[in-house]
Amino acid sequence: MAESLIVEVVSPEAVLYSGEADMVITRTLGGGEVAFQAGHTAFLGALIENHARVFQTDGKIQDIAIHRGFVEVSGTPTKVSILSDTAELAEDIDVERAKAAHERHQNTLRVEEIEEVIAEAIAGRDRATARLKAVGSFTA
Repeated sequence: MAESLIVEVVSPEAVLYSGEADMVITRTLGGGEVAFQAGHTAFLGALIENHARVFQTDGKIQDIAIHRGFVEVSGTPTKVSILSDTAELAEDIDVERAKAAHERHQNTLRVEEIEEVIAEAIAGRDRATARLKAVGSFTA
């Protein structure tokens, strides 16, 4: 049997996930998606808004919307720590609210010319996209 890793997903409000897994996939700033398995070398990376997946040892997948933060891989046994500004388990996401937010931010981007408002709309759209991907409801 393959060795598992220890996974913790922590936000300032709570420990959202803690357990063993076979693999974790998340997305880093400027580096694209990265997968971690037992034995992975030490790693530290900044995270962007993304749909992270924790492949649990029982075969289930825990989908998580990550809204920035850091991922650290260390130790023996291998431990993956995701320290997020904000994170949400898929089952806690309000899909209709996320869809409405995504559409609202897309509409803002179509008409807005003020840089600060555009930056806020891009950040909001990216958060909504991460939520929708985490629940499997995102369509481009």
